[in-house]
This record gives sequence, structure tokens and C-alpha cells, in this order.
Amino acid sequence: MDSFISWVGGKKLLRKDIINRFPSAFDRYVEVFGGAAWVLFYKDKGKNEEIYNDINGELVNLFRCVKYHPEAVENEFKLILNSREIFEIYSQNNTNGMTDIQRAVRYLYLIKASYASKTTSFGAKYRDITNLEYLHDVKERLSKVVIEHKSFDKLIKQYDKSGTLFYCDPPYHNTEKMYDTGDFVFDEVQHVKLRDMLGTIKGNFILSYNDDKYIRMLYKDFHIEEIKRSNNMALRTGNNKLFSELIIRNY
Repeated sequence: MDSFISWVGGKKLLRKDIINRFPSAFDRYVEVFGGAAWVLFYKDKGKNEEIYNDINGELVNLFRCVKYHPEAVENEFKLILNSREIFEIYSQNNTNGMTDIQRAVRYLYLIKASYASKTTSFGAKYRDITNLEYLHDVKERLSKVVIEHKSFDKLIKQYDKSGTLFYCDPPYHNTEKMYDTGDFVFDEVQHVKLRDMLGTIKGNFILSYNDDKYIRMLYKDFHIEEIKRSNNMALRTGNNKLFSELIIRNY
């Protein structure tokens, strides 16, 4: 199934390539940089333990509310109009006094009504953003998924064991400012820290990155594949120019 949100750096176009490279067997699946969870939603539910994680607290709250209270999210969302004024009020990041449901609805609205789902600027075109009947299917898919809100290093330490598969989709090198990571700054130090941690885990990892000389150098001791895919923005403009990404594995 599809994710219920679009997201900067979302893996809708790469998810099949990633899943086709999963090991034949694993006991635990962990999405370290969850985002919209395009790979998780596309993956078979299966019998293995599943963990979704993101450093963005508003995004994690949205996932938890959709998992446990989709009806409440849907009912609250129906009361909102698609307008620039409401968008600008919500984008002020003032959540004082809001319930978890209201926070979830606010963030979902910002994603759905913003340009390119960046949550920062109003999309300025008509779209049906109130139909959320699909949230019940999302609830079912997330029913046994553990939802975490941790930094990547703490999460990997907690869940690493033989039989664990970590899927990592970190902020791409030199585009880190495009991602909503809250107060957490993902910089050059974090890229190196992630590489060092993945190099010592007991389980397996599969990692998606932009095709970047620095990243190729950083992961030169691992299995690196170059994948060509259409550029998200190019699809909207009719430009068929392909975009290179890397899939990196330790198996």
C-alpha cells in the first residue's frame, strides 16, 4: 500500500528497488529515518517485528494518532478549510494548548496543503484534502508497528541484534536543510557517525543516499549500487531526466 502522506525525500519511486534487495530472511525490520514510511507501507506486513522511527516529534505524533485514533483525526480534519490564512496560522508552530489529536491534524494539514509537502509555504491550488477515509487502512497496517521517537544512534543501539534489518534513509548529503529534523542538526559529523555505527552492527543494513562523491568515499568498504530513477520534480514538469541514487548494503 501507499503511504498516507507525501514527504521530502520520500521513497515512493525507489521502494521496489530497495525491497527487492532485502535479505531473504530477517526477524526484525527497523526504519531508522522513517519519514513518510513509503518502504514500510509497501513492504509485506509479514511476521517479523517492525519499528518506525523519526526524530521529528510532530511527525511521530501524527503516526501515533493515526495508529490509535484515526476516527478522531478524520473528524477533526473535516472542520478545517483549505485556505492560506489557516495555513499561515498553523505554520507559526504554536502548539500550546493543543491536544495530541489537534497537533496531528495541524501537521497533516501543513503536509497536505503545502508546496511539495515541505510544510513551509502554501500550495496555492485547489486540492481535496479532507477525504481521510483511507486512515482506517493505515491504522490496520500500523497496528503492530512500534513507533519510536529517537535519534538514529540511540535507536540503532537499542534494536541491533543478529537478524535485524535496518533501513536507513538519512538526509542526503549537501541537502540536509531541506529536511524537517526539528532541533536536531544532521551535518557532516552525523553522516560519519552513521557510517561508523552501521559498520559495527550485528544485524544487516540497507541504506539509500544521493549519488555523491563524498558518500561513495564514506561507504567504499560496503556494497554500493547506483540506481537511476525519475526526478520527482521532473515528473511534474514533463522532464524525463533521470536522477542517480545509491543503495548501500553490508551483505
